Amino acid sequence: MTNAVTDEEITALLMLLLEQYGYDFLGYSRASVKRRILRLLSAEKFNGLTAMIQRVKLDADYARRCIEEITVNVTEMFRDASFYQCLRNTILPVLNTYPMIRIWHAGCSTGEEVYSMAILLQEENLYHKSLLYATDINPGVIEKARKGVFPISQMKMYSGNYMAAGGKEAFSKYYTANYGYARFDERLKEKIIFATHNLVTDKSFNEFQLIVCRNVMIYFDKDLQETVLKLFDDSLESLGFLALGARETIRFSSIETRFRQVDKERIWRKM
Repeated sequence: MTNAVTDEEITALLMLLLEQYGYDFLGYSRASVKRRILRLLSAEKFNGLTAMIQRVKLDADYARRCIEEITVNVTEMFRDASFYQCLRNTILPVLNTYPMIRIWHAGCSTGEEVYSMAILLQEENLYHKSLLYATDINPGVIEKARKGVFPISQMKMYSGNYMAAGGKEAFSKYYTANYGYARFDERLKEKIIFATHNLVTDKSFNEFQLIVCRNVMIYFDKDLQETVLKLFDDSLESLGFLALGARETIRFSSIETRFRQVDKERIWRKM
C-alpha cells in the first residue's frame, strides 16, 4: 500500500501544509520527504496517503506531528571532533578580535550544537561578549532546545565527543543529572536567543561573524540550497565564516566566488 504513494499525492500533502499551515517543504529533497511520509503512513496504519491528507486538513495537532516528521532532527553534542578543534584553534582566535561576536545556528534542532558552541566559547573566555541565535523551523524542537534537558544515557557519548574535540574540563561540570536526564547549566543559556525561523521563506535578520548550518541542506534540492546560501551570504559580515556539514558545499553555487575555504572542515570565509 505505502509503496504506491505517488509524487502527485506527496505534492498535494506538501501544498496543504504550505497553504493551511505555512510550512513550505516543496524545495526539500523529494526522496527524503517520501521516506519520512512512508514511515509515518506505516506507523499510523493509514489506508493510503489520501486518508492521511484528510487527517492533516482537519486536525492541526496531527498536522504538527506530520511537520515534525518531515523536518529532520538528528544531532548530537560536539559531533565531528575535528570540526570543533578547527573552531577552537582557527576560527575563535579570529573572532576574538571583534568587540562583539554574533553567531547564528541555523536549523539548530534540539540545541545540542548550540550548547556545544556555548561551552566552547566559555572555555576560550569569549562567551561574555558573544550572542548566539539558535533557530529552527520547528517550534517543538526549539522548545526542547530552550529547556536544555537531554537523556543522561547520551552523556557518555557526548563526553567522549567533547574530549576528542579538545575539551578542557570534566564534561559533567556543565550539567546536573537527575531522574535519568541531564539539565545543562542555566549560565550556558544567558547569551542564547532561541526562535523559530524558516530558511525557505524568512529573510535575514542580523549580520553575523559566524553562521553554523550543518547537515540541514542535504535535505534540500539544488534550487532551495541556492536560496539558503544566498540568505547566508546576505547575513554574513565581510570576512565572516560559514560552517556547513561534511556532505555540504558552496561549490558550484552563485556565492562560491565570494568565499574561500578555510580548511577541510567545511568552513568558508567571506572575502
